[in-house]
Order: sequence, then structure tokens, then C-alpha cells
Amino acid sequence: MNSSSIKLYKLSIVMNTLSFSNFLGLFFHQDCTSSNNQNGKIRGNAAAELLIKGIETNPIRTHKRRRRFVIKKSPILIAMNGSSLNLPMLKSEDRNNYKWKSLYQIQTERKKIMRETCSKYKSNNRRIITPYHVSRIFVEDKYKILYCEVPKAGCSNWKRVLMVLNGLASSTKDIQHNTVHYGNYLKRLDGFDRKGIYHRLNTYTKMLFIREPFEKLVSAFRDKFEHPNNYYHPVFGRAIISRYRANATKEALRTGSGVRFKEFIQYLLDVHRPVGMDIHWDHVNRLCSPCLIDYDFVGKFESMEEDANFFLHLIGAPENLTFPRFKDRHSNEERTTTKITQQYFAKLSPSQRQRSYDFYYMDYLMFNYSKPFEDLY
Repeated sequence: MNSSSIKLYKLSIVMNTLSFSNFLGLFFHQDCTSSNNQNGKIRGNAAAELLIKGIETNPIRTHKRRRRFVIKKSPILIAMNGSSLNLPMLKSEDRNNYKWKSLYQIQTERKKIMRETCSKYKSNNRRIITPYHVSRIFVEDKYKILYCEVPKAGCSNWKRVLMVLNGLASSTKDIQHNTVHYGNYLKRLDGFDRKGIYHRLNTYTKMLFIREPFEKLVSAFRDKFEHPNNYYHPVFGRAIISRYRANATKEALRTGSGVRFKEFIQYLLDVHRPVGMDIHWDHVNRLCSPCLIDYDFVGKFESMEEDANFFLHLIGAPENLTFPRFKDRHSNEERTTTKITQQYFAKLSPSQRQRSYDFYYMDYLMFNYSKPFEDLY
């Protein structure tokens, strides 16, 4: 099989995984999410106090409501020639700064690779954008930013930054986990009407941050299945154990706890999954639709601090605002690294590693990540 045939084969695998049930699965429980809030404002001291202290809520109930909303909401088609590129130019005083010039050139190269990949493998002559395509995009109107959230790629801290930019808090350190994810303080682009969506896509600076696909996958597995979780264990864990574990104990089937990484990969690669896809391990290509939406800035988790602070510099954010460095969840646990990722994938057969790579092939290609194992083709 020649290289062209291999690429087409891999892309067919990716496309075959995109079922309608998986589409609905995108709107199941998520860490990096917020309900639609058209006004996006906090009124009074009580609301400000909630922002600082955090909000207690039932995540399962919240996402059941979200799912009902998605099923009932009829799509609005927005035809356009594509969203305009709106990356701010370097200021005159920065043009002789080697660091800023280098980072700006990196952005140019990343966007070029992304657009070339889309041009080669995607047919988007009609370029129809629906509310689904922008449902993962958060809006910050003061600095005119559109941020497409990618779970396990710094989305919690990015939402903290957006809240500070919007004047909802004075510091990212003041915003607790529940406030970020369930506080309903940030607007989402699909909450606007057709005119509002079109206007923002064509005038705001659009950005996303991505992460090496295998590393992002292991990070999601560790977070959702190796720690107590009252959503992922009963919803995903029980289905995975029941389907892929021979002689599972009654306790495992009851709680859904203790999912093994190999079982999780079996679920991921199964075209007839017992439970739908989830945003924490879905393709960035589907979450943010980069072949439909021309993102101005593409940051990487691997160079997060440098990329994030460069973006804040470009948009003219306050100089005292820098990207948070703290770990949002399980702060005492080591971050998922390349070494840890390889340890998890070493538990799989060569065939499973290859199929996992094929599953994320478009993301590897579009965002210029190297093959994580030498034996992959």
C-alpha cells in the first residue's frame, strides 16, 4: 500500500467514526463548559461572591438539561464565504523584537499547515456553518475574542482569563473550579442569532489551543476514570466494563469504577460504542471545525505559557494579566507528560496503537504533531 492509499485509508477510518449518536455525545458531561447566557453579566454583591467562592451545582442535571436543549433546537444554517482572519499585527515597537517576530512567524506557519491540510482533505465549497459548529466557542466582547475550548488543553485557565478580561474578576486566582465550569458567566457563540454569529466570526480574533492527541487522551483517562467521578463512572465506566471485560464483578458493573486503559481504548475504537463520544477525547477537527472557521491564532499546550502570553500581548490585554500556571484539578498529581503517555500506550498491542493513531490522524496532520511511536505508519 503506497503512502497516498494509507492516508486515504486513515481518513476513512476517522470519517466512519462520526455517527449521529456521537454527535449527541458531544453534549454529555463536560468539564470545560458553560450554559448559554446571552447577557453574560453578574449583578450585585451576591453574584460577585459566588464568583469568588465557587458554585455548587449538580453537573448531571445541568447536562441533561443541555442535552434536551440540543435535541429540541432546530439548526440555523449560516452560509458564508468563510470567516475573516483577524490576528492583530505586531505593534511598531515590537517589529524589531526577535521574540515577538519569531512567535508571529510560528503562527503564520501553523495556520498555513492547517489551511493546506483542509484544502487537501476537506471539501468545503459550500462552507455552511451551523450553531453546532460554533457551540464550543466562547465569546469575550470587550476584547473581541472567540475562544474554541479544547478539553485537557488548558481550557479551564483560558476561561478564567476570559472572565478577568470581561471584568468578572480581578485575578484568575480568585475563580474556583465550579465557577469556571458551571457558573454561566461566559457567553457562547451559538447563543446568538444568525446576525450575531456572523458579525463575531468576521470581526473578532478567533483562537484555539490544542495538545498532542495521545497525551490529551491519557490526560482525559486519568482525570475521568482514575479518580472518583459521579458522572463518568456510572455513565461511561459501567458501559465500558460491561462490554469489554469478561467475568466482570457485580461491584464493577454496579459502580463503573476501575476502567482499564486497554478497555477504554477498545471503547474508543469501537464503531458500535455502547455509549456515545465525549468532548474530552473527540477530535479537535470536530470540536472546533478549523476547516470551516479560519482561526487567527493556534496555540499549543506544549508551549502554553509562551503562546498564551503572546496572544494576550497581541490583543492588548492588561500587562499584569498573565496565563495561570496552576493545575486546575488533582493539583498534587503530576501532569500528563510524554513519558507518562508512553507508559499507558505500552499496555496496548501494536495494532491498537496503530488504530489509535489512525483515529486521531487528521489532528496529527492538521496541527503538525510527530508520530508518537516509531513503528506507526
